[in-house]
Amino acid sequence: MMRLVSCIALLLAMALQAPAQRGPFIRASGEGVVSFKPDLMKLSVTVSNQADTAQQAADENATRSTAVIDAIKKLLGASADLRTVSYSVNPVYTYPSGGQPRLTGYQASNSLEVTTTDLSIAGRLIDTAVAAGANNIGGIRFGLKDPQPARQLALKLATQQARGAAEAIASGLNAKLGVIVSVEEASAVRAISGLAGGASAAVTTPVETGTVEVRANVVIEAELLQ
Repeated sequence: MMRLVSCIALLLAMALQAPAQRGPFIRASGEGVVSFKPDLMKLSVTVSNQADTAQQAADENATRSTAVIDAIKKLLGASADLRTVSYSVNPVYTYPSGGQPRLTGYQASNSLEVTTTDLSIAGRLIDTAVAAGANNIGGIRFGLKDPQPARQLALKLATQQARGAAEAIASGLNAKLGVIVSVEEASAVRAISGLAGGASAAVTTPVETGTVEVRANVVIEAELLQ
């Protein structure tokens, strides 16, 4: 008798653990895209130089990098946001045809990232860095100080589009949309901007800030009611 009771209990436990049979469902996706004027800029500024010894390369780079940093701080003020993103001192070789590599010197490189919310001085910032000794402006990126409101709006639009697509599918099947059983989301911020023209002593480098595009994708699954 005890063995029979144990078997019944085991069968009940297995039945409770078994996944419920899923009925018909619809899977639909939507995309939301919103564009905003940027209010943040990040600029990559690099000082690189070559010398006969590693110490000479490092010393010269330190002098030139300090001049660039001081000039940028003078332009942006005491609240200037700068950070070093990479620094290196590496040997430089020549590779003659048929011969052994020959050490010709050392190259030092110091890369800074400058962040500012004053986009009106974007061109002046580039010119100031170059005039102070920077010899590589590696990239300029525009963004949003707080991307969350834009992201939430994009998610809302994407969700509405996904639900509308699911309802259209259900209608095409002469059915109705039931309960939403799952939602998946993803979003990304992308700057659409450009840097045009060249710098000279008399002309400020023209910078087009463009817009910042925020995209969100949502995938929903909903019951299909016949």
